[in-house]
Amino acid sequence: MRVTVDTNIYVSALNFGGRAARVLGMAQTGTIRIDISDHIETELVRVLREDFAWDGYRIHFMKARLATFTNRVSTSHSVRVVDDPDDDRIIECALAAGSDCIVTNDNALPRLGEYEGIRIIRLSEFLEGALEM
Repeated sequence: MRVTVDTNIYVSALNFGGRAARVLGMAQTGTIRIDISDHIETELVRVLREDFAWDGYRIHFMKARLATFTNRVSTSHSVRVVDDPDDDRIIECALAAGSDCIVTNDNALPRLGEYEGIRIIRLSEFLEGALEM
């Protein structure tokens, strides 16, 4: 299964562990493939620096670790689907990667349900479905 993970999932996993960290663990074991773009990584770094006071060393090692179990894609075109441009960048990554779904804890994205065949689901729904895999 190919998955694009919203920034809020990374932030939660990296700062608090728990259910969000299970998604990253699934990628590390090869159960799923997580697709990531430069924009998602840039937004993640910004949030970790500004909102959680991560220093440069910690960010450097986090980026190196993510690179070992994520599939980096280059986005090819822009979309304007929701009001938040950062959410549009998540959709762009999923489109470019051919992801099966977007996993998020965002409020706006799940309202779409899907976009161009890509399911948009909450973390809890994804983990419930993963138990069936």
